[in-house]
Amino acid sequence: MKTSALLQKIESLYTYIIFSLIIYVLAYNLFHYDPIQGYDGEAHHAYVQNFLNIFIPGKTNQPAANFTYEFFSPPLPYVLPAFLNEICNYSISSLNKLETCQDIYGFINILFLSLLFLISLVIYMKIIKIIFNKNTSFSLTILLTIGIFSTNYKAISMIRGEMYILFLNAFLIYRFLLLVKKSFNYQKQDIFIFGVTIGLLALSRQWAFLLFPSYFIFYFFVEKIYKEKYIKFMTFSFFIGFLTSGWFYIGLFIEYESFTTFNQDPTKFSFSNQPLDFYIPFFNESSMVFTKPIRPYFKNQFLPILYSDLWGDYWGYFSFTSRSLLTGRNQANIGDYLARVNIISLIPTFFLLYGFKQSFKSIKKFSRNNLDSLNIYLVFAILVSFFGYMWFLISFPNPSGDTIKATYIIHLFHLLGLCSALLIEKIKITNAKVGFSVLSIIFIVFIHNLSAMMSHFPIISFLN
Repeated sequence: MKTSALLQKIESLYTYIIFSLIIYVLAYNLFHYDPIQGYDGEAHHAYVQNFLNIFIPGKTNQPAANFTYEFFSPPLPYVLPAFLNEICNYSISSLNKLETCQDIYGFINILFLSLLFLISLVIYMKIIKIIFNKNTSFSLTILLTIGIFSTNYKAISMIRGEMYILFLNAFLIYRFLLLVKKSFNYQKQDIFIFGVTIGLLALSRQWAFLLFPSYFIFYFFVEKIYKEKYIKFMTFSFFIGFLTSGWFYIGLFIEYESFTTFNQDPTKFSFSNQPLDFYIPFFNESSMVFTKPIRPYFKNQFLPILYSDLWGDYWGYFSFTSRSLLTGRNQANIGDYLARVNIISLIPTFFLLYGFKQSFKSIKKFSRNNLDSLNIYLVFAILVSFFGYMWFLISFPNPSGDTIKATYIIHLFHLLGLCSALLIEKIKITNAKVGFSVLSIIFIVFIHNLSAMMSHFPIISFLN
């Protein structure tokens, strides 16, 4: 009993430390990163500044593609910065009004995305609480298995839609779990909430569509007596989702003759679209993953780039960048540090994959509980997301591998993080000491990787 009480106290201390560090990293990046440094930063700013031209009928006769090459991106992530930009334009008089407003809405947008991230973590914790009937609402396991990804903090610091996907998907999984607990007995408001959330996901970023098929695949794992109720619920919900978001995709089809238009022409799907070393990561400097995991090494190799971008900053838009070699900090030795990050991150990567493997076992069970139902959804959402992303990369081949970014598919890693969290919580129940040891190891990795989660750039201009 004394040992158990001691472990709980240390775990509480760990929780306080990790939560404080996450808050510190978010606050630090808020004051030390300008979204213009991010992926396609200029194009996303152009989307914000031309939001009214793009979406108000009759305001212009030009297609959206003339304003920004991110024209295909859904509008939800741009609503807040566009609103702030309009207020700024009417409120200030400055010779540098464009840059000043850009800094202001960029700053507030990072603050808002940070809030969405924290709320997402809380929702994940509620999911863990429901599954394991935990008394405490605060989960160290979630903070470590999901808060540890460096790419979280890149996504938060840029004008992008992926953080909306994480928040909305966490909420959708939570509502799905409540539906399972109620044996699929639902009310009209449940359909409305689920459907609107689906629609908002579709209006966040196209990657969200990779999350939807798993809800229909789950139908085949529902008990026979509940199948009819389940399929009705999902059909009505997705219809509401279509009503919420369909206008945008219909607009794309009318203007560009494709619901899935992109700023690059697709090629006919063929595995030969990509070279062999795209699929098999044992060629052309792939060993640099653990020695210098930054571009241009292992160009267009899928797994090495994705791994290095998840834990570090392969493309150099956050920890370092060729555009700010003089003003950024630690540019000379950042590659050596990120190599150590990649090495030590093999530990949490093992638990991500092992958690997925354990979740997969729920598919084979004949008698399933709430945990098994959640596992089934997670497994198929992970598989569809992974292979859907692969399909995209093969259909839109890029010799430099420029479309291989962990930020794009960050929801996949959050789903893996949930699998890992479920595994660790089960270990804690069967053997508290082993579970505590696992958390302690990941805690050390988190501390080591802390600098990879932080921007290495000077304070943004409007605060000077």
